[in-house]
Amino acid sequence: MKKNFLTTLKIPLFYYIESYGCQMNISDTEIIISILSKNGFLLTNNLKKAHIILLNTCAIRKKAEISIKNRLDHLRYLKSKNQKIPLFGILGCLSTSIEYSNLIDFSIGPNSYRKIPDIIRLVMMNDEKKINHILLSENKNETYENISPSPYKKKITTFLSITRGCDNMCTFCIVPFTRGRERSSNPYSIIKECENLYEKGYKEVTLLGQNVDSYLWFGGGFKKQIKINKNNEKIIDFSKLLDLIASKLPFMRIRFSTSNPHDMSDRVIEVISKHSNICKHIHLPVQSGSNKILKLMNRKYTREKYISLIQKIRSIIPECSISHDMITGFCHEEEEDHLETISLMNEVKYDYGYMFSYSPRPRTYAYKKLKDNVPEHVKKRRLKEIIDLQRIHSIFRIKKYLGTIQEVLIEGESKKNNQDWYGRNTQNFVVVFPKKLSKIGESVFVRIIDYTSATLIGKLE
Repeated sequence: MKKNFLTTLKIPLFYYIESYGCQMNISDTEIIISILSKNGFLLTNNLKKAHIILLNTCAIRKKAEISIKNRLDHLRYLKSKNQKIPLFGILGCLSTSIEYSNLIDFSIGPNSYRKIPDIIRLVMMNDEKKINHILLSENKNETYENISPSPYKKKITTFLSITRGCDNMCTFCIVPFTRGRERSSNPYSIIKECENLYEKGYKEVTLLGQNVDSYLWFGGGFKKQIKINKNNEKIIDFSKLLDLIASKLPFMRIRFSTSNPHDMSDRVIEVISKHSNICKHIHLPVQSGSNKILKLMNRKYTREKYISLIQKIRSIIPECSISHDMITGFCHEEEEDHLETISLMNEVKYDYGYMFSYSPRPRTYAYKKLKDNVPEHVKKRRLKEIIDLQRIHSIFRIKKYLGTIQEVLIEGESKKNNQDWYGRNTQNFVVVFPKKLSKIGESVFVRIIDYTSATLIGKLE
């Protein structure tokens, strides 16, 4: 192959990266930074200085895909018709489906990030004017063990993936097709990484997975191995992992996300209650309050079982906050189904939530087999009703903190006032308060004197 000037000149290669979508993508971005840094690439925040521009993409909703395409449109000015530099790379869940082939030089899926340095070098050495995509044979067993995440901003909180992929096959969800089947990381590797993070100054870690409660380790990480593993004591599920980490690192705060109601066990709830360093917040997506819609979504629980789980959480951990995901306007959703969602919300009164209208995603069962038959204006109206109701419930929950004293881990400066810190309490509510002599990374006690629908306002005790 004929080498271009960047491969022959001994100059540092700078890359710029943007991350879109869920917490898993943020975690993946930190993994990518770690991989590139160990291979001699230098991170830059200056787009015009970058030899490589990477977008770590999300495919969970149509809106996310539109955002990426709009961003690519905006970045076109950086690369004229005959330029090879900067190289544009699409990473993540949109890597196999995003268009704009005349701008993109390569794309890499979520299971192949270890190959990024080699792919970049290969693209730079090629004679062709453009390389649109390099097809990679994904490592379907990849968990990125033994790669310590490198944040692109200095932080005292971080994410750590403990499972990747998903086996649940919800009919609306593209994750099993973009991230593959479910597999779990070695628990002792996870514990070691948590210890390393604590030694580096991190005060809080969030354990991540498409479905953390289905974490299961038999020495290989795959559920099918349970049939041939006869020593049950060696099997580590999520409750045991959570218990091990909390016991090993009593001064590190622990969060986790995301849970599937079908897989959350009583033992997980008991472990959360047992340890003071496990934050008292559970993100528990429900998606719909209608049993008919839950069945069409292939969610493996009923409305009644979900409510029973909520009641169990609140009986064992009364102070626990609960958040949700909700999809409105799914296939064949009628007004009665929507009203059942409203009534579920009124019964639970979530602390906060993430609410979306349904958009079909290619390759999913719903895209292929179900009819997207709820008119767009009806979706928008139902979504507004759900958002408005959640705002009422959020205020109902958050105002109960007024006058209380909350322990807060200081994470950084408030975006609205550089004289204030922000941090979160154990229930995951953001708390803003005057700095005084406190520092980032400290745990402080704050008296709550005011609130908005999403933020607690306080003063140091």
